Amino acid sequence: MSSSSSSSPTTAKRVVLVRHGQSTWNEEGRIQGSSDFSILTTKGESQADISRQMLVEDSFDVCFTSPLKRSKKTAEIIWGSREAEMIFDYDLREIDLYSFQGLLKKEGKEKFGEAFGQWQEDPANFVIDGHYPVRELWSRAGSCWNGVLAHESNSVLVVAHNAVNQALVSTAIGLGTEYFRRLLQSNCGVSVLDFIPRADGGSPHVCLNRLNQTPSSPIAGGSSGGRKASKQIILVCHGQGDNEASTNDQPMNMLGVIQSQKTAELLLDLRVASIVCSSSTASTETAGVISHVQEAAGCLGVDSVPRYDIQSGWLSQLDEETVSTLWNRSKKAWESLLDKLSDEDTGDAMVVVGSSVAHISLIAQCLNLDKKCLELFHLDAGSISVIDFPDGPSQRGVIRCTNYTAHLGRWSVPITRSV
Repeated sequence: MSSSSSSSPTTAKRVVLVRHGQSTWNEEGRIQGSSDFSILTTKGESQADISRQMLVEDSFDVCFTSPLKRSKKTAEIIWGSREAEMIFDYDLREIDLYSFQGLLKKEGKEKFGEAFGQWQEDPANFVIDGHYPVRELWSRAGSCWNGVLAHESNSVLVVAHNAVNQALVSTAIGLGTEYFRRLLQSNCGVSVLDFIPRADGGSPHVCLNRLNQTPSSPIAGGSSGGRKASKQIILVCHGQGDNEASTNDQPMNMLGVIQSQKTAELLLDLRVASIVCSSSTASTETAGVISHVQEAAGCLGVDSVPRYDIQSGWLSQLDEETVSTLWNRSKKAWESLLDKLSDEDTGDAMVVVGSSVAHISLIAQCLNLDKKCLELFHLDAGSISVIDFPDGPSQRGVIRCTNYTAHLGRWSVPITRSV
């Protein structure tokens, strides 16, 4: 992340980002931008209350929120009876879309034609009324981070909007405007970023702890950047073992077994046609639990059993040689997964079971990042991450969520655990 040392935190800071709940203009399919005419729907207030419950036990030092009504109301619901400070920051408003604002999407297409097509297909270079909205937003996000990181606090809640939250996540981990719509922000989705100060006082180390943990299941459907996902890859981190840092192959412990069972229950929302897993013991055990639960529910054919296509053993240590090996093999694994997903016999969703390090490398491959970016992401044991392919596996993937752990219930790691 590029920020001045004056805005870099001096102690570890966790920032929890939440998008506002469904608004009246969301429901109507109307382009909102930074206008302030829409309010939360009943569903939106319910989503905000679910997020409140998700975060009710978590302590925050301060809340930054966009002053627009839909965001302000969401922040007030989540903040509840907390007495800590709430700061309204106009820079957290939604993207400025100028003449587009207030139009139904079909009206935008009819009235602006080519410009609307560019907004859909090439948003980073989209221009309207002499402005480049996405470029302006990325610049504004940097200003927002300066204020958030300079604040004397260790745990921060930020409530804002879809596009600005995308920009905040992207600029924090060093991604440019070309990543707009690649990291989803659903209504009341929760994302978590950790900022760890460096000894030299420079820009902090940043880690995306989770992306877009939603009030509803991330595999229950819905659009991906405004388009229906035709294919999905669900990355399942195997259940926990007794010593995750060990270089030895280990089975799951009791907590790991519970995590794998919870994940298998979540996947009952989906007809799993293909399971791919690492050959490690914990991955094999987790895949077996998923397969058995699917079979018991009558959702999985007898021929759809775990296939051990991704080799393990190369994720043990992250010295430079191992990272290079990990990176090269993950590239081949990613290409292999896309080939399998393109096969009509695979179905619309593929479940991939492996270690957190393996899945982080696959997420990085999806985003066309380099191996230096592996440390930008964090995945917990038992978590799931979802990658959508609204235009099919041959086109770029969209990250629906990472490190989703809500299905683990009491066995999940708290959102605002110490960093």
